[in-house]
Amino acid sequence: MKLGARILKTGIAIVLALFVSELLELPSPVFAAIAAVFAVQPTIYRSYLTVIEQIQANLIGAFIAISFVLLFGSHVVIVGLAAIITISIIIKLKLENTIGLALVTLIAIMEVQNEDFIQFSLIRFATIMIGVFASFLINLVFLPPKYETKLYHKLDSSTEEILKWIRLSTRHASEFHLLKKDLERLKENLIKVDQIYLLYKEERNYFKASTLAKNRKLVIYRQMMSTTHRSLEILKRITRFENDIAHLPEEVQSVINDQLNSLTTYHEQLLLKFIGKMQTVSTDPHYSNDYTGRKELLESFLSEVQVHYKDQDFETFHLLHIFSAIFDYDEQLRHLETLITSFQSYHKDENEISIQETEM
Repeated sequence: MKLGARILKTGIAIVLALFVSELLELPSPVFAAIAAVFAVQPTIYRSYLTVIEQIQANLIGAFIAISFVLLFGSHVVIVGLAAIITISIIIKLKLENTIGLALVTLIAIMEVQNEDFIQFSLIRFATIMIGVFASFLINLVFLPPKYETKLYHKLDSSTEEILKWIRLSTRHASEFHLLKKDLERLKENLIKVDQIYLLYKEERNYFKASTLAKNRKLVIYRQMMSTTHRSLEILKRITRFENDIAHLPEEVQSVINDQLNSLTTYHEQLLLKFIGKMQTVSTDPHYSNDYTGRKELLESFLSEVQVHYKDQDFETFHLLHIFSAIFDYDEQLRHLETLITSFQSYHKDENEISIQETEM
């Protein structure tokens, strides 16, 4: 089992919350530990938002708890009614993520049986807030997340697998049952890529120059993701219409295979170019700027269909699905190269792409 950074941060936040509570000789330090668990977040920005939201929600919970105890007592029915009202207010304020800890605050206060109820309630509230701030502090200084590294490596590995299957499929060397099983996993991987992208997008920079560079990288990563989705779509289509492709003349099959091989190689080179491991991409005519390869592909398709299937009942629209996917993939790759080239021309003297060799 891999011990992730969030697991370590949760444990350390609990230790810090308990330590500070005991150092201040606060009663029931366990509430600080519980609050620390609720407040741990995957990014510094989310942790900051959590602190703000938890302060608001816990103030609501504490206020309702103290008010209900002073007005109606602390009977179990009263506790339940107070919880309902607290939840309703928090939902109304769109602070749903804080409901759990707000209810902990409410219950912790309403179960107090002490003559100095107000003072003891404030101490309970302060204890819980210590846990929240402990989590924020740990998230701020301990193992800061490197979501750009995670995003690139996850995207790179997912793309590599998809391109591998495309090459195997065009060579008729793939096992259908294995490919079908892997297609589901590849879809899940791309969902994870989307999630990591959102976490990376939430990270904040403190300098204007860094913010500008990151905004440009976000556009590039979004285009990378779009391009990888297109490659997966090609894989699904050549798998679905494998029989139609097999009945094409060898010349047309050769044109399709050559174009896909060129585009997959182009895709790999662009990923390497982005991190500075390749200065220029190949000058293969299939994806040169004059669109020669794409024109030849279209002309070959139309001529072969007209010559060989003129008098036959042939479902041409199946092949149109395949060819349209190839053309779309081509367009996405060209746009990706344009974005990467533009970015590197603005930041060629700066170490803007901080990708580590191994995934964090």
